[in-house]
Amino acid sequence: MTATLDRRNLITDVAGLRVGNASDARLRSGVTVLTADAPFTAGVHLMGGAPGTRETDLLAPDRVVGGVDALVLSGGSAFGLDAASGVAEGLRAAGRGFAVGEVRVPIVPAAILFDLLNGGDQGWTDNPWKALGHSALSNAAADFAIGSTGAGTGATTANLLGGLGSASALLPDGSTIGALVAVNALGSATVGDGPHFWAAPFEVGVEFGGLGPAPHVPDPIKAPTKLTQHANTTIGIVATDATLTKAHCTRLATAAHDGFARALVPAHTLMDGDLIFAAATGQRPAPDLAGQITLGHVAACVMARAIARAIFAAAPAPGDGLPAWQTRFG
Repeated sequence: MTATLDRRNLITDVAGLRVGNASDARLRSGVTVLTADAPFTAGVHLMGGAPGTRETDLLAPDRVVGGVDALVLSGGSAFGLDAASGVAEGLRAAGRGFAVGEVRVPIVPAAILFDLLNGGDQGWTDNPWKALGHSALSNAAADFAIGSTGAGTGATTANLLGGLGSASALLPDGSTIGALVAVNALGSATVGDGPHFWAAPFEVGVEFGGLGPAPHVPDPIKAPTKLTQHANTTIGIVATDATLTKAHCTRLATAAHDGFARALVPAHTLMDGDLIFAAATGQRPAPDLAGQITLGHVAACVMARAIARAIFAAAPAPGDGLPAWQTRFG
């Protein structure tokens, strides 16, 4: 391993970043926001076949906007994209945003997952995710909960409840990298019918049980409801305090997708909208070529750990269609 566990084992170990969650138990959905006190560089890479996004085109290296004010992960499928509007309103009220004359326009890229068929009340008239986005921004702090909260509130996998996960690592050069992920995958994070995580080779300490690798590897679980309902997608963010360009952030997001493939089987399917944002605060020097390669490798490891931590921390609630890991194995 080329890195060690950082302080909180959260993405907010990258100094200056804050994360806020908002959940609606009746809706069985929620929103997670990552923000900072100043705009940060960001990139994105999408590998799933069924994405839902907002303002991701702005993150291409040839686009004029150089920094973003927040990144949003939300449940609610296409309706959940309105969470970014609530975040943008809150940022605008705080005087944040891209300056165009006397006007400021907050830049808030967002991605969504599908959680509309998990038993939540969908009888709403006014879109509830906008208010959840505003509330998540208000809750943003260095310490935040993982598990069945925020964008992971109503998430599921093939065989267990999904959830929100995070992890971090300190690199030998002193820079930090962290991951934040809402796991709502078509595939499974655990091996067969047992408690072992696909991500076990990358675990640090006992952060998701310390069970080690599974004794044998059966065929991947295929959940019929996940296939027929198209109720999937894992979305995440990797962040570092290193100085990176938009192009480097895009490469970092691309490398971090290896973490999806290490922790979810199968990953990046036609029925998942798998997407990763990358963020860089620029508080530490830009890495050289070898450093960039190390950063990408550790990003994938940290993302795999964050996925397993999401499943490990998920909590049961009345009406769940699937068990939580802790209920079944804890």
